[in-house]
Amino acid sequence: MSKNLFLKGMFYGALVGGALSLLDKKTRQDMKVNVKKAYEQVSYAVRHPEEITENVKEAAEKIRNAIEQVSEDISYITDKVDEIRELTPQVKEALKETKSTFTELGDSLSEDLLKEGNVAEDSAAK
Repeated sequence: MSKNLFLKGMFYGALVGGALSLLDKKTRQDMKVNVKKAYEQVSYAVRHPEEITENVKEAAEKIRNAIEQVSEDISYITDKVDEIRELTPQVKEALKETKSTFTELGDSLSEDLLKEGNVAEDSAAK
């Protein structure tokens, strides 16, 4: 029962608060303009339900198309991320092989240069 009284009290309080706020002339004028706009919009909707229905259908179609596009974009991005994940180990392996190849080449070149340097020193010493 107290819940019922609480809701009634809220309702009556809102009515009294609304009525008191209408004592202000500016508030009354604003309310008059807003009520008139709302009445015109509702009466237009009642007179032209097909147009309202068509507008709602068009908006729903636009939303559906946007959702499909976003879904396709997300799918594309997900596929690309998966491709990158798959390629990353292959790229790492290729980089390791390249590094080891250049390291081996660098080592053999260093050895060759050292040998040539030793040969040149030996020749110069003779």
